[in-house]
Amino acid sequence: MRRAHALQPARLERRRQHAEPVSGPGPGANSTYKLASVLQQYPSTALFDGLDEFDAYAADTSPKPAREAFGRFLAWLRATPPTDVAQHYVETFDLRRRCALYLTYYRYGDTRKRGMAMIVFKGAYCAEGFVPCEDELPDYVPMVLDFAALCPRGEKLLRGHAADLELLRRALAEAETPYASVVDAVCAQLPKLGRREIGQVLEVWESGPPSEDVGLEPFAPPEYLTGYGTSAVDLPGIGAPPSPPLAAERPR
Repeated sequence: MRRAHALQPARLERRRQHAEPVSGPGPGANSTYKLASVLQQYPSTALFDGLDEFDAYAADTSPKPAREAFGRFLAWLRATPPTDVAQHYVETFDLRRRCALYLTYYRYGDTRKRGMAMIVFKGAYCAEGFVPCEDELPDYVPMVLDFAALCPRGEKLLRGHAADLELLRRALAEAETPYASVVDAVCAQLPKLGRREIGQVLEVWESGPPSEDVGLEPFAPPEYLTGYGTSAVDLPGIGAPPSPPLAAERPR
């Protein structure tokens, strides 16, 4: 299901009770993650309406490789008809298994191991008082990036899956899609991969996502996955230019 408002990156909802304060995104890494979260979602009309804002925001991001990567992608958005961008998005992310916008899919595919990975993501969101939108799985890349922009735990979660992000970056580069530049910007913000992570990438790169006809149901007690609450406050998106641009506000 496509979201109606592409400028609401994660659709993370904040529980009203028992939630610790979370700092909103500031300069540097947070702004890179937030912008990448927005740009990797389905290209709705709202996305094209915000191009001027995105251009100005991207010009202030750092480091330089991230700024240049955003510039390349935004230039392509401006030069390409919206219908062509939408078609390219579907062909890239919906029809190519290697390019799926789910952080653990390339390594685990549709296996029980991925089901267990979902528990880790859900637990991280819950620990910070957030409930992920039910329209997407917890490892949906734009959602993870938005979480990384909101709090240190989110960035730690993203860094822990740097090898998975590198697999996605390689797949997008191989597909020669402009969307590779968005992931390039995120990778430019993260530390370089270590030997262990490079080994993980090389181990699964050639074979691609594994398949297993068992679904994603994890072996875990039901109570582990519940307790997220149903009363929540929507985090504001980026409809009106906030200060600084694209920064999420804390719910009041």
